[in-house]
Amino acid sequence: MSVVIIGGNECMVRNYKVLCEEYNCKAKVFPKQNSSLKGIGNPDLLVLFTSTVSHKMVQNALREIKGQDTKVVRSHTSSISALKTILSSI
Repeated sequence: MSVVIIGGNECMVRNYKVLCEEYNCKAKVFPKQNSSLKGIGNPDLLVLFTSTVSHKMVQNALREIKGQDTKVVRSHTSSISALKTILSSI
């Protein structure tokens, strides 16, 4: 399963990826806005950490996956335990 994480803390990127590997998921993490989010691709799950990301970045991410069969989960906190809860429910 592929997971894209939008937002979160830059210092936690490696921890997010390690946790996703424990759940047999490949993860791409975008902690801040690049020029575009064209590298999202076609993920199975899109996690939006809404407290650490701009509204514009959320809109750009949702625009990139429009028309795809991607599950979107929004979380206000960007902690490891929040990500663990999301991955265990999927």
